[in-house]
Amino acid sequence: MLPKNEQGIVQTLRPSIKAPVFPGTSTEFINVLAHYHRAEIARMAGWRDRIDRTTNWAITVVAAMLSVSLSTPTAHHGVLIFAMVLVLLLLVIEARRYRFFDVYRNRVRQMERNYFAQIFAPEDGTTDDWIQKLGDDLRRPLFLTSTSQALSRRLRRNYCWLFLILLLAWMVKTTFIRMQESAVEAHLVMSVGEWVRNAAIGPIPGWAVIIALSIFYGWILHAALRRPTGEGELAFGNVHV
Repeated sequence: MLPKNEQGIVQTLRPSIKAPVFPGTSTEFINVLAHYHRAEIARMAGWRDRIDRTTNWAITVVAAMLSVSLSTPTAHHGVLIFAMVLVLLLLVIEARRYRFFDVYRNRVRQMERNYFAQIFAPEDGTTDDWIQKLGDDLRRPLFLTSTSQALSRRLRRNYCWLFLILLLAWMVKTTFIRMQESAVEAHLVMSVGEWVRNAAIGPIPGWAVIIALSIFYGWILHAALRRPTGEGELAFGNVHV
């Protein structure tokens, strides 16, 4: 045990812990709301930047693989299928980032739609329920968009076009040019059987590759054209990511 005089010195040097001070006036509340709005915008912008980076990586992968595959007739078309796998991986990563971005965007839009919009253009029917919803979301953050919905939105925005470019390049590579050991001997594919043989990848027969790609692009078409369930941010305008 420390002597009483030393205990007093320790108590003096120790920082005092005070209860949090809540805004007590309208001015203090406005200051808190303004700073919090700015902080949520920064978090939203950070996740938006991550989404854009993933898209840039996907575009870079497509451009690089197209250059490798279409540069010479002897380049194997499997490079394009490998590019499809890489772009799919980036799509899954971006869908996860989009789900986080959607959480912070929803908080910002709650404040803008129910508070700031009422300042500039008041409307009847606006209640204070959004304050309760925002508080509940801060206490128990939950994803507002499912993984399938996030995949569909990112496909419709960017990735469907990247997959379409890769599919067209693969069709050109396997349908119009028959790969040979020498580029001088390359010639156009003249039959379906030759195209099927050309689509083979090592021990995997061409018909299996064609069926797998048909199923894969059928899923992409279904996911891209599927209408979103529920309202969410899409119910308040078409300016969204």
